[in-house]
Amino acid sequence: MLNGKKIVVVLPAYNASKTLEKTYHEIPLEFVDEVVLVDDASRDDTAEVARKLGIHTIVHEKNKGYGGNQKTCYRTALSLGADIVVMLHPDYQYTPRLITAVSAMIAFGEFDAVLASRILGIGALKGGMPLYKYIANRILTLVENLLLGHKLSEYHTGYRAFSREVLERLPLDENSDDFVFDNQMLAQIVWADFRIGEVSCPTKYFPEASSINFRRSVKYGFGVLGTALQFRMAKMGLLSPAIFKFR
Repeated sequence: MLNGKKIVVVLPAYNASKTLEKTYHEIPLEFVDEVVLVDDASRDDTAEVARKLGIHTIVHEKNKGYGGNQKTCYRTALSLGADIVVMLHPDYQYTPRLITAVSAMIAFGEFDAVLASRILGIGALKGGMPLYKYIANRILTLVENLLLGHKLSEYHTGYRAFSREVLERLPLDENSDDFVFDNQMLAQIVWADFRIGEVSCPTKYFPEASSINFRRSVKYGFGVLGTALQFRMAKMGLLSPAIFKFR
């Protein structure tokens, strides 16, 4: 716990057996109350590795997609009584050592959500991010900042922390089950006027780290633009998308 807040780390996993143990052993378990892994019908032994490590493990019988995986992650964390939920990819691309930092920013009441940004500082390209992905990240982030009327260094990190209130309020079931889920979630957080903080996070790109291919990246990019346009049109009263209808 931090400041009396229960911290649950969720790991949305797909074919992560080669990197899971290394990721898990760097999680600061002296502060984290529980670790949950959701295996999205992996073709390897991710679930077996997770169970051997003592991780609370849930397995989807059929692949539900990256967004569908996260929906299960957050429902489970809330059912376990989490006050703060940290979502971390188990592919060892992001350092788990920042869990304490991102959690503290919420635990002590400064922010409602915190992003570990690859763009702050010089971590992205130095860590091996492909140049085309870096350029696309910067262009998409510029457009989103303009359309959402917000300012973030990036909207595409796979390392995030949320307060319980954020997860309870957002209509997450209305979001996509694909990769654009992450982006829709941030648009919802901005819509609801939650406070978003960022920390600089080093990143590593290597063969075992998960990464979507060029075709899926293009699809994701169009999804991101679509979400930002929906947000702006909803603010103008021209649309009423379900993803911006809050409880």
